[in-house]
Amino acid sequence: MLNRLLDDLRFPIGLLFSIFAAILLVMGVFSPEVRDGGVNLNLFAGAVMGAFALFMLGTSVLAARSAGPEK
Repeated sequence: MLNRLLDDLRFPIGLLFSIFAAILLVMGVFSPEVRDGGVNLNLFAGAVMGAFALFMLGTSVLAARSAGPEK
């Protein structure tokens, strides 16, 4: 199944966005003084990127499972 995950472009994109999301979430939590209009943009952008990463990783795993057994 790992070979199928690595062949699917959604998997590395999901990993990349999850790394970016983790960095932004940590920055948003530990530097709350950076705000624009009362909104912590790092925290918000990290949450949106994290949701996108989960979507990409989830669809990649579902596609790998539905493809059938590996040869």
